Formats: sequence, C-alpha cells, structure tokens
Amino acid sequence: MEDKDREHPQAHVDIYEKQPVPFGLVRFGVAPDHPEVKNVINTFTQTAHSGRCAFWGNVEVGRDVTVPELREAYHAVVLSYGAEDHRALEIPGEELPGVCSARAFVGWYNGLPENRELEPDLSCDTAVILGQGNVALDVARILLTPPEHLERTDITKAALGVLRQSRVKTVWLVGRRGPLQVAFTIKELREMIQLPGARPILDPADFLGLQDKIKEVPRPRKRLTELLLRTATEKPGPEEAARRASASRAWGLRFFRSPQQVLPSPDGRRAAGVRLAVTRLEGVGEATRAVPTGDMEDLPCGLVLSSVGYKSRPVDPSVPFDSKLGVIPNVEGRVMDVPGLYCSGWVKRGPTGVIATTMTDSFLTGQMLLQDLKAGLLPSGPRPGYAAIQALLSSRGVRPVSFSDWEKLDAEEVARGQGTGKPREKLVDPQEMLRLLGH
Repeated sequence: MEDKDREHPQAHVDIYEKQPVPFGLVRFGVAPDHPEVKNVINTFTQTAHSGRCAFWGNVEVGRDVTVPELREAYHAVVLSYGAEDHRALEIPGEELPGVCSARAFVGWYNGLPENRELEPDLSCDTAVILGQGNVALDVARILLTPPEHLERTDITKAALGVLRQSRVKTVWLVGRRGPLQVAFTIKELREMIQLPGARPILDPADFLGLQDKIKEVPRPRKRLTELLLRTATEKPGPEEAARRASASRAWGLRFFRSPQQVLPSPDGRRAAGVRLAVTRLEGVGEATRAVPTGDMEDLPCGLVLSSVGYKSRPVDPSVPFDSKLGVIPNVEGRVMDVPGLYCSGWVKRGPTGVIATTMTDSFLTGQMLLQDLKAGLLPSGPRPGYAAIQALLSSRGVRPVSFSDWEKLDAEEVARGQGTGKPREKLVDPQEMLRLLGH
C-alpha cells in the first residue's frame, strides 16, 4: 500500500506492510525449490533503496492505522494487499483434523509467521489435494520431493524436519472438470513428470477423444494438453520406464470428480477419505461446467489439502468491498466513489495470474494515478505523509520495521543458513525479529 511512482520526479512513495518483512508472496508464496522466480526481489530492493521510497513493515492497515488516516496524510493511497484468505470447500467434514488449506500448508513450509505452528500430520500414505492449479502442484511436489533435494533451499527448518519423517507415498490431485480445464501451467507439469523418485498415474480413459478437441484450443493450452496426453497414453522409453519402475512414490490426476464430504475415521477424530461425486461436462470451451452424474466414489486418505482458490478480505470499513467477487469495486484501479484511493493486483482483479501479470496490472494503476494527478483530481496542497502516520503509530505503541531494519534481519537469515548450505534460514517468529532489532 503506497503513494506514487518514478514517472513523477518529486513523488515520494511509502509502502506499509503487515508482515515485519517485505516481498509478500515472493517470499511466502513462491516454492522454495523455485529460487529463480524470486529474482524479482533484486528489483524490489533497488526500488526500496531509492531516497524517495520508504518501507514500513509490522504495520497492519485497518488495525494499526486506518485507510481514512492514510488518505488524510497522503495525496493518494494504493491498496495492493492481495488475497490472503482461502476459498472454503463448504462441505461436511472440512473441520476435521487432517484437513487444511493448501494456502496454510504453503505458508507453513515458506515460513509465514501465522502458519508456523501448523505441523501437518504426514504419517499417512495417501494425501488428496482438491484442486488442479499451480498451488496444488507446488504442494504435491513438496510432499513428494526427496527431502535431500530441499536441503539447500530456503524451506524452513521445521518443515524440512517434518518432511523427512513423512510417510506420504501417493498424492492425488482432484479436479471437477477434465484435462482440458486444468489450471496449472506447462512448466509446473513438466517438473512434476520429471520428479525424482516419483511416477505419474494418469488414466488413458480420461483422454479419449481429446486428440481431436486439442486442435481448436489456444497454443499454450494445446502444448499443455499434448504433454498430458503423451504422458497418459504413450509407452515410456526404456530409461524412463526404468526410472518409473524404481520410483517409491506416485502422484496422479483424478478428473471429473467433485468433493462432497470429508469422511471421518471410525472414531470420528480425523479425516480418513473424501467422498467424490462423479461429474460430466456440459457446455464448451472455458464455460464448460461439471455436472454430477449421480455416481459417488470414496477415495481413502489421511491428509486433505484444499486448493480451490483464494479470496480477498475487506481491509477497512471505509473502503467499498464486493464480498461476492472478493474485490474492491474499481474502474481501471480507481476505487469507486473514493477519490484519491486506488487498488492493484488480486484485490483489484481477483485471485488469478502470476507475478508478471500482477506487475503489469500495478503499472496500469500507477498510470491512472498519474493521469489523475496531471488532471488536477488529487489534493493540491502539501501533505505530511509518513510524519503524520509515524506520530499515530507511536501513540498506539506500534514499532514499524524499516528497510534497513529488514536488511539486518536478512543478514541474520543468510548467516543462519550458511552453516547448512542454505541460501537463508528464515526467521518465522515476529517477536524474535523485533528482539533482534532491539525493538
């Protein structure tokens, strides 16, 4: 959440962040075995080093400071706080131990403070992930990757310890629709197919008649579907066949299945399976819907991870919010009926797209803000900016974490990782972070 950009040589931008540390989903969402995706941190760091940009972490907007207070202190305010909630399955048994959101699971292995005590029970042999997007594949990959392959990543020490003890051998990824509707992308799928020590399980029957349908679909989707089709129907070469035969773990895609209920164990104390409704597809293209056929199927498992999407929360009663769509109502990033207030990213468009799409989107919001500035639609007199907010935070006992504070924490994390050959050992406890900074 911030104020203006580089197209305007006098602009000052202050970034307020709920976590004590910067980088949001790049730090807490991107998988530990995808370090190249985190390179964007270098760009962010350059921006933060500008004399006209300041970072203030450990400040929760809506709790520590309100949006009207920010609007009073700045010429413009941009909300870009994303989608921090997960979409519920809304089925019986969802509250049983052994069921958790993929979002919380990702937060746990990535060191998100609020998920550090998750401690998932991986003593079962089968896990079911409900959903077939990139997050579902990330979670499946982390569950099935040999732990020694994760030792040199920034996965948390606690998560690595639990994964070393894991007995999970099979992971099913369940989707309501078919192979043509999967939401993951080809890079993530290819990685999964080549995962050391794991073999794919795909039912050739799910792919009948697909060869003809592929011709009509756009190229990225076509390449993805062809890879699925080959993996499902072609006999692997001798080398790949040997690799699969020696694999001790497996993962599979279950299509045309919609979760109806999480089944309890005999004592009713934890999850023991998922009851699935068999579906068939109605309609064409992207508008294809899954309709239940009336058949049911039970899939036994000891761990259920729901990965059916994210949703944004309202941040402050003064900001309009569409709870059905889970976005701030806006026109091209301008918040409806609130001059000088803007939004970007998932809270503006809904929870879809990757880092690149979200960056493009934030540039568009920035351009709208600058247009409004040029058109004289923003307040004209001076505004106190951080000086006013600092006084409010101080009176409320909130200690913001600056970017140079973060660089101390960063150095500490890197030092802690060095002994074990990791790029860093993430600090996961905000109290410890503040203690290290002498706050």
